[in-house]
Amino acid sequence: MHIGCAGWSLPSAIRDRFDAAGSQLARYATRFNAVEINSSFYRPHRRQTYERWSSSTPAGFAFSVKVPKTITHESRLSSAAIPLFEAFLDEAQGLGAKLRWLLVQLPPSLAFEARLVDRFASRMRRRFDGAVAVEPRHASWFTPEADALLARFEFARVLADPVRHDPGVAPGGWHETIYLRLHGSPRVYWSRYDDALLAALALRLREAASAARHCWCIFDNTAGGAAVGDALRLKAALEQPPNPALS
Repeated sequence: MHIGCAGWSLPSAIRDRFDAAGSQLARYATRFNAVEINSSFYRPHRRQTYERWSSSTPAGFAFSVKVPKTITHESRLSSAAIPLFEAFLDEAQGLGAKLRWLLVQLPPSLAFEARLVDRFASRMRRRFDGAVAVEPRHASWFTPEADALLARFEFARVLADPVRHDPGVAPGGWHETIYLRLHGSPRVYWSRYDDALLAALALRLREAASAARHCWCIFDNTAGGAAVGDALRLKAALEQPPNPALS
């Protein structure tokens, strides 16, 4: 099980809960075993930058890297996205064995088209055999047909909070990989999660991790700095004995 945040910025109010020395990433990695790199969505990073990030973290630490918007939002998974993906992957592979996931977040306007997805996923799998999480936002992706196609390529469908479409209340796609993205609710990117919800989530994650090969939970409510505190409280809840009353 991997718990972490979208980015490794440490709010000043709780920095004293992390080691005092080193970069913010190195300090972050003393408490968490995973992080999601979102900045790759907006701009490329040199391979040497990824190599530096990898060397700043201990053995066993894991990264998820968000696929650039030039691929998902501008090229919209078309054939024009393939060379862009190859260039991105060459950079991200600077993380070495610590590159565990690629996150493919899709625009709300991108409907599911089986042929388009099949073609892009086939090309993607020729270059990358690690875990892939797809975060669709159009209702057409939350169907048995879409789930079956994602599962064929061993792609997970992200369980994102807030839930946009009713079938999205559970993860989908490949059943052996689970990826949760918690954006904050009711105010997206800002709201803090309460203790009762995190306790219930800890129970669900224990159950999921017992069946899945990879189970990730990333807090993306970073706008006001809530993500790090929420992730720490979830870790604490996971360290407590399960509460049967929440099952």
